[in-house]
Amino acid sequence: QVQLVESGGGLVQAGGSLRLSCAASGSIFSINVMAWYRQAPTKQRELVAVITSGGGTNYADSVKGRFTISRGNAKNTVHLQMNSLKPEDTAVYYCNAVTIRAITGRNDYWGQGTQVTVSS
Repeated sequence: QVQLVESGGGLVQAGGSLRLSCAASGSIFSINVMAWYRQAPTKQRELVAVITSGGGTNYADSVKGRFTISRGNAKNTVHLQMNSLKPEDTAVYYCNAVTIRAITGRNDYWGQGTQVTVSS
């Protein structure tokens, strides 16, 4: 089992920056991938950024060049640095951890979400 706790959301003006953090606990040694998703009102949850255990990263086209996902000094933390924020970035942001095991297959774990609001 993996538990995730996000922090760092808030209200910011367009063009501003925010840094989200996600702290994992529990069976962190089994995590293969960590990611950030977001869900805006009336929209489906979408992948924002992902980082693998090897450090590889990938981003949604809408955030490339503006957002950066990284691991903290403690391997159980992941950050999302968001720059040049736009009103369309407004959403609840969720931390996600994926474990993949031969017997149990893939398991997804989710944090409680943190609200990011970008005013125009």
